Parts: sequence; structure tokens; C-alpha cells
Amino acid sequence: MRHPALLPALAMVLALVAGTAQAGCYADYKAKRDKPLRLHYGTIQLRGKDCSKAAAERQIPKRIASDGWTLLTVLGVFDESGLGKRKDSAGKFHLRY
Repeated sequence: MRHPALLPALAMVLALVAGTAQAGCYADYKAKRDKPLRLHYGTIQLRGKDCSKAAAERQIPKRIASDGWTLLTVLGVFDESGLGKRKDSAGKFHLRY
């Protein structure tokens, strides 16, 4: 027996799953530069499918090193919904790298 009414519901579920899989992954972190000592707080979009603190700890040092920064700590990972509340705190380091 066919249930045509289920097709729209199934389409919505598939769209939600696809949207979740493509959602952005971001991390916030603290970094430093020596001589003179400078500190910054930043946000960064992670590349690839791994959206974990460990992935951020692997990616961030390479990306910020181009400007002489050293990663101190990754505070956490989050999706697009967390960007707005971190933007002001990150200032010029919001999605810079």
C-alpha cells in the first residue's frame, strides 16, 4: 500500500539531514605572540567533516602561524548559531584565519 502523504514528510526529513551535514563548524581559541607579548581571542571556521576540539587543535596552529601566533587553547567548537555572540569579543580576529 502506498502512502502519498508520507512523501512530503520524508522530503522534509531528508532536507534537514542534508542541511545538518553541510552546517558550518567553528571554533573559538586563544593565541599569543612573544616579544612583545600579545594575546588574542579569535574564531575560525574549521575545514573538513571533523567538527571536534581535536580537529580544531590540529588546524588552528598551522593557520595562525602565518602571522606569528601560537595557539594557547581551543575553548570549544560550535555551529553558525554561536558566531553572533562571539563576534564582538573576537573583533578583528573573528573568522580572520
